[in-house]
Amino acid sequence: MAAGFPNLVPALMGLLLFLCVGPWAEGGKVLVVPMDGSHWLSMKEALQELHARGHQIVVVSPDVNLHIKREDFFTLMTYAISYTQDEFNDLLLAQASLAFEEVHFLKMFFKSIEILKTASFIFQTSCKELMYNKDLIGHLNASSFDVVLTDPVYPCGAILAKYLSLPAVFFLRSIPCDLDSESTQCPNPSSYIPRLLTMNSDHMTFLQRVKNMLYPLSLKYICHIIFTPYASLASELLQRDVSVVEVFSSASVWLFRGDFVMDYPRPVMPNMVFIGGINCANRKPLSQVCIGAYDVPSGTHFFPP
Repeated sequence: MAAGFPNLVPALMGLLLFLCVGPWAEGGKVLVVPMDGSHWLSMKEALQELHARGHQIVVVSPDVNLHIKREDFFTLMTYAISYTQDEFNDLLLAQASLAFEEVHFLKMFFKSIEILKTASFIFQTSCKELMYNKDLIGHLNASSFDVVLTDPVYPCGAILAKYLSLPAVFFLRSIPCDLDSESTQCPNPSSYIPRLLTMNSDHMTFLQRVKNMLYPLSLKYICHIIFTPYASLASELLQRDVSVVEVFSSASVWLFRGDFVMDYPRPVMPNMVFIGGINCANRKPLSQVCIGAYDVPSGTHFFPP
């Protein structure tokens, strides 16, 4: 007996370690509220990896969408909305064709605003129909999810997480009007952080710094169109005044699909994580036709000597 006792100690230690670690290694239940389009194509790669690691994934989407279709690595739950697939497709075609029109800047700006208003109305309507779908919300509430994964460009997922009292993880490339910095209380000095669409670098002249401070003011109107209705919806659901910043500030982790190779360095908070490279996960090789277009005979110069 005395000789066998030392061999029992490692076994007991191993059992204790298993009991301590085992519950934390179990897969969780992830509720996903995605943004359609290219946003979804990047998120889908992450969901596939989560499934491979043993997590159970449920994706909630309107039944009218562009890319969100059933896959074997997640459960898709859809809900009815009040617009048709043709109306949705017409909106997308209008946005795409606008990029190829050669018109005056002001005309393009106002036309873009009108398209943006229409698109925002459709997504806002979709969110409202989700949040007031009592059967679906009741089912989600009873399903005991561990976390909500969503893109804050479509704030509906953040509102749903707050309404269900679930932790939220944001999966995004960027968000306009510096709402990420404001929601996380992250320093965001205009003196050296280039603003969206300014084309400034992190080495700016005095006039460029002035532009860097004034340019975001024009985006405030766009953000007002996009985000204000979601604040009203959140206030209705939670029965108190709620701002978009408050909704976003409840996020546990911000996963940015970028890195400082593509973007200029800036201050970040501990819950801001950069996952650059995931946008290229679904890349495909160029066809021979495309490659042939760039074949250049040896000795040919692109620039004059």
